Amino acid sequence: MMPTVAYAEVCAGTPECGEWLLAANLERLDVTNAIAQDAMRIKALLGVVGDAYHPKGVGENDLLIIATARIHGHELVSDEAVQLNPPDIPAKRKIPAVCAMAGVTVPCLDFLAYIRRSAGRVWIAYRVVGQRRRGRGRPVFSSQESA
Repeated sequence: MMPTVAYAEVCAGTPECGEWLLAANLERLDVTNAIAQDAMRIKALLGVVGDAYHPKGVGENDLLIIATARIHGHELVSDEAVQLNPPDIPAKRKIPAVCAMAGVTVPCLDFLAYIRRSAGRVWIAYRVVGQRRRGRGRPVFSSQESA
């Protein structure tokens, strides 16, 4: 499963990966009203006003991805470094720190932990970071393993 916002970023940055995901019957999760409202709630928790996102923190798509995981009860996979001491300015927090915030509490694991567990049933999305961040891609979302 993958949020549609993450899928759009994949297609924009790596069209062949987007085609592969479609051929693999990827289930895309649309942004619903509940997801958009939850993303706005998380944005308020971070103290972000309007489009004034901090360049060192999460952006709008990150919030939609976090909210999608939260609303659907899935965990998130991110290769962003865990901030052991989250910044005093909440808007500077990365995905793992936002997921850990009171009022958000989305399980978040790094890509290596995801790979170690991949013998179970999990899904993953791949977000292309783009040229602004050295053209790297990063995994950002997976659902919970089935029991």
